[in-house]
Amino acid sequence: MTGALQQFWRRAVQTARLLIGVPDYGTYVEHMRRHHPERPVMSYADFFNERMQARYRSGGGRCC
Repeated sequence: MTGALQQFWRRAVQTARLLIGVPDYGTYVEHMRRHHPERPVMSYADFFNERMQARYRSGGGRCC
């Protein structure tokens, strides 16, 4: 039961982070290692900066 509870907690935290816009570095690292082992994995700082740029550069200054 502890394993199921831990998995539920991880999913709940991941969902909360996605809702507020915090990128999930752990999921990114896992994806890169599984699907793109030949590519280098970005550091957390590089990953965070890239995600923030992707989120906020959507074509000009919009307020909402």
